[in-house]
Amino acid sequence: MIPSELKTDLQNRIAFAITNREAAVDVMKALQAHYGWLTDEAVSEAGELLGLSPLQVEELATFYEMIYRRPVGRRVIHVCDSISCWAMGGESLLEHIVGLLGIGVGGTTPDGEFTLLPCCCLGNCGQAPTMMIGDTIYGGVTVESAVEILNKERRDS
Repeated sequence: MIPSELKTDLQNRIAFAITNREAAVDVMKALQAHYGWLTDEAVSEAGELLGLSPLQVEELATFYEMIYRRPVGRRVIHVCDSISCWAMGGESLLEHIVGLLGIGVGGTTPDGEFTLLPCCCLGNCGQAPTMMIGDTIYGGVTVESAVEILNKERRDS
């Protein structure tokens, strides 16, 4: 159940949008932040708030890579697998991170800290390969710097 303060905030966001659909991603991201992922309950709640059917919300949710329809770790690591990042070693970087974390792509570490996902583009092609943890983008990531970044992220948690 959505806390009343969050519900009021979401209703205000929707009221300022030109259409309810325009506010859909903001609503889904806010509910995802509240629940940790976009649960079935959150899909229904988003639909009620937006005046959309759960199916319409589901269609939007599954379109966006950063809306999670299953549980994820406290922080999600997105490794860009666009052609630019791939050409600059992104595939090797992803394989290295798999080894560092001891999980497969799509997996979550046993401590629930990280989920590792590929991402079609992070829009940082000039600094490929790129990865993003939470809302922080790291460009020009090497195998060596990946270790430092993961250690820093673990310390900051």
